[in-house]
Amino acid sequence: MADIFDVIADGTRRDILRLLLDRASAGQDGTSVSHIVGELGVSQPTVSKHLKVLREAHLVSVREEGQHRYYSLSAEPLDEVDDWLVPFFTQDGELQAAAAALPDSAAHAAEVVGRAAASAKHAVTNALRKLPGR
Repeated sequence: MADIFDVIADGTRRDILRLLLDRASAGQDGTSVSHIVGELGVSQPTVSKHLKVLREAHLVSVREEGQHRYYSLSAEPLDEVDDWLVPFFTQDGELQAAAAALPDSAAHAAEVVGRAAASAKHAVTNALRKLPGR
C-alpha cells in the first residue's frame, strides 16, 4: 500500500475526498463516478484512476449496484496524518507532556473531545466561507 502522505499529496485525490466528505455531511449515501466527474470537471478515466488509488489506501469504500459504483469516504487512514500533524500545533510539547501524565482512559477521552472540537471548528469555518459576501 502507498504511503498515506503520497496518496493525499495529489490535488485531484484531495478534491475527490473533499467532495465525498461534503456529500456525506449532506446525508448522501455514496457518490457515483459520474457525479464526481461532473462536479470536478475531470475525465472519467482520470477519476477512476484516482479512485483506485484511494480505494487501495482504504480512504474510500465502494458499493456496487448493477453497473453503477457508489463511493463513500473512509477517513480512518487519515488518523495517521492527524497523529503526525498534532505535535506541530502544540506549544513546546506542553500538551503532550500533560497528556502523557493522564491515565490512558482520560487521555483517550481528551483525544476524542479534541478531535470533535477540531472537526466542529473546521465545519463552522467552511460554512462561514460559503456565506454570500465572504
